Amino acid sequence: MKYRRLGNTGLKVSEIGLGSWLTYGTAAEQKAADACISKAFECGINFFDTANAYNRGEGEKAIGAALRSYQRSDYVLSTKLYFPMGEGPNDRGLSRKHIMEQCEASLRRLGTDYIDVYFCHRFDNETPVEETLRALDDLTAQGKILYSAVSEWTAAQIVNACGLSRQYNLRPLASNQPIYNMFERYIEDEVLEVSQREGLGQVVFSPLAQGILTGKYKPGQQPPAGTRGADDSVNGVINSYLRDDVLDVVGQLDQLANSLDLKLSQLALAWVLRQPGVSSAIIGASKPEQVEENVKAVDVVLEPETLKQIEDILKQVADFAPAR
Repeated sequence: MKYRRLGNTGLKVSEIGLGSWLTYGTAAEQKAADACISKAFECGINFFDTANAYNRGEGEKAIGAALRSYQRSDYVLSTKLYFPMGEGPNDRGLSRKHIMEQCEASLRRLGTDYIDVYFCHRFDNETPVEETLRALDDLTAQGKILYSAVSEWTAAQIVNACGLSRQYNLRPLASNQPIYNMFERYIEDEVLEVSQREGLGQVVFSPLAQGILTGKYKPGQQPPAGTRGADDSVNGVINSYLRDDVLDVVGQLDQLANSLDLKLSQLALAWVLRQPGVSSAIIGASKPEQVEENVKAVDVVLEPETLKQIEDILKQVADFAPAR
């Protein structure tokens, strides 16, 4: 495993992190969580990501239970808040009230005394940014979180928040967590440049496009049984990828990966990690073998000619715009 600094902080995170979105959270899945986290530690992964909204807290409980047998100082744990956790008007967003209450709730579910990186899961148009930043700064002063961060914030929102932090002498944001993969590349326009200038590292999610970039889905065929694409309860998040033109491109990328003696997933992760502004790429895994296969991407160096070949292939779906 290789490690990178999280933005301008001194915190080192593994280039591959393990997340729990749509993966862990039910009793039947706890065994899978335990096995995958065990394999992750064996492979050198030290960064684990979850959120309060993942299965209404069950994702946090699963990650917390699986990590309980490991020394707390050996791993970096992140969670998030923003999305509704109840029916009340204050059970959502980034108000001081919601931040303080949800941090305590997350600590209980995770079974830990502190959260390493606490992400604002989305931007809250109804709460002053200063209120959010001051609440996060207070949690840091209390030792309940070590670093504050944001997720899927625009370049302008990041710039504004960083400016306010300097103005009011608050602790700076450490990271942004955006989606980033071969098909969804909006952060290349402004977010990467702005974040590097402001000292935020990118912890990217969905680097394998919800499993599309493993090659398991084929054009003109139904999603294989047992895959996320075949699960009606969660497949809404990947339906936009299940287009024949996208899957044709995936097939071409798979052929390129094979010619390099790589798995497609390893090629896709190495492509994400080529960006110096990316601190870590968060994978999801339901089997230990998936973890073991994906971590090998950290040793892959993509030559300029390979990167050009990838770009030439991706030009065929340059207009890809997922429905969100």
